[in-house]
Amino acid sequence: MSYVKVAADYADQVISGEIPACAYVKSACQRFVDDLTRDFDYHLDIPTVDRWCSFLERLPHTKGRWAAKSERLKLQPWQVFLVVNIFGWLDESGNRRFREVYVEVPRKNGKSLLVAGIGLGMLVLDGEFSAEVLCGAATESQAMHVFGPARAMCRMVPDLAAHYKISVAAKSLYTEKDGGMFQPLVGDPGDGSNPSCGIADEFHEHANSNLVDTLVTGMGSRNNPLMIYITTAGQDVGGPCFGKREDVTRLLKGTVEDDSIFGIIYTIDANDDWASADVLRKANPNYGISISEDFLKGQLKQARRSAIRQAAYKTKHLNVWVGAKAAWMNMLAFQACRKKLSIDDFRGRKCFVALDLASKIDLAAMAILFPGENPGDVWTVFCKHYLPEEAIFDERSDRYAAWHADGWMTTTPGNVIDYEYIEEDLKAIAKNHQVVEVPYDPFQATQFSQRMLKEGLPMVEYGATVKNFSEPMKELESKVLSRSIQFDMDPVLFWAAGNVCARLDLKDNIFPNKVQKDSAAKIDPIVATIMAMARALFHERETTPYEDHDLYVVDL
Repeated sequence: MSYVKVAADYADQVISGEIPACAYVKSACQRFVDDLTRDFDYHLDIPTVDRWCSFLERLPHTKGRWAAKSERLKLQPWQVFLVVNIFGWLDESGNRRFREVYVEVPRKNGKSLLVAGIGLGMLVLDGEFSAEVLCGAATESQAMHVFGPARAMCRMVPDLAAHYKISVAAKSLYTEKDGGMFQPLVGDPGDGSNPSCGIADEFHEHANSNLVDTLVTGMGSRNNPLMIYITTAGQDVGGPCFGKREDVTRLLKGTVEDDSIFGIIYTIDANDDWASADVLRKANPNYGISISEDFLKGQLKQARRSAIRQAAYKTKHLNVWVGAKAAWMNMLAFQACRKKLSIDDFRGRKCFVALDLASKIDLAAMAILFPGENPGDVWTVFCKHYLPEEAIFDERSDRYAAWHADGWMTTTPGNVIDYEYIEEDLKAIAKNHQVVEVPYDPFQATQFSQRMLKEGLPMVEYGATVKNFSEPMKELESKVLSRSIQFDMDPVLFWAAGNVCARLDLKDNIFPNKVQKDSAAKIDPIVATIMAMARALFHERETTPYEDHDLYVVDL
């Protein structure tokens, strides 16, 4: 069997549409096809591919009906495609092209068993002296999802352990000849490890990047290291996993080039109907093999009947990042509206600048919305974010620190927000653009608004009520779904959008809420965006679009 031909055929069938696949999988396949004829520093080494695929197919299944029959792994074409890409591309010295691998695939598609086999191969097949394979996860039980099958493989095939002289312990595998090891790793590890291979299993569950950072920085003395991220979609679009995913999507879209990273994401496309059974094959490459058609269709039926089950179905079986557990925003559609934009390109344009100043000890947000200049034009949103400097160093602020370092968040000295920073930004926007109105919530902002009125800015009180928020919130969602609005690549705004739950009243009015009142998942940037949308719609229609509803104020 030619494993390279299997991989090439798979890529061709995906590109042609014979195999249903999303745009990201098609891009990964097109990249492989292009590389086959590309003149660059790497070649596809067939003996290495054959050695790895043959090794993996000699390993046993460890659970379920195939394990009961003592069957060995049978790599499916998509899995062969992964292995050929990860291990086949070598330079003249025999070192791998790819040093980072990101694979995102829904549950029950055989990813843990495949990665367990790869971990074993990195221990005994890779040729690394005293190899150190560490499988990191957020919890011990999760870390065992990869290490456990690898250990079971060694116990179920004594000849394997004997041939490679592997000693099997409860939480480690050792190679006697050179002291190599394969171990699970949990939580925040200390320095001192020297991994040749790191595996971050279910990376979406990692609250921060500490574990991965330690693994990657510890690889410095290895000639041919490999870092593998394996995960399903999750809910924390502000976490390290989604950040890594965004790096991969830019690579697959061709906006950046990096020959050291391989990535593939099995999901659905933004314009797909999640409630259709037709899209299940797109997201689940092992459809009808390790995960049954009847099971998936049963899960779909439950999700159609229950809004509570929809988020779980989308993340676990369609690999869609949905943000909050009862999310309001379609995050796949929101992602499609994000572009690399510059506010300088909108100089002189009319805009609405909304402020959610919240508490002076927490996140504050400014949203700048540019309506389309003509009917049918795309609207544009930029945001600015403010935080007290000391809040950067609290225990939950890893993401804040990263966003601040990347220039997405402004910090002010001390432990409370200095509104002068916001005032200066607001005056600068007014200098370069035609600010029609500045809606603000009067709570926490009375003195601020008075100072801005003296500066000649058109401040407008805008309370946090259902009357004020329902229609613009619905309109914002509609514009996202129709792609008639665009956002900068601002990760703070994107995170906030994923944190919003829609509170529905008996009259079908909606209001933005967090999952929990005291949650660290902030929604202030989206609240400010909705306020700006409201005033823009008011001016567009020249009459108030709102009906007289009962009012209530919600603690944001």
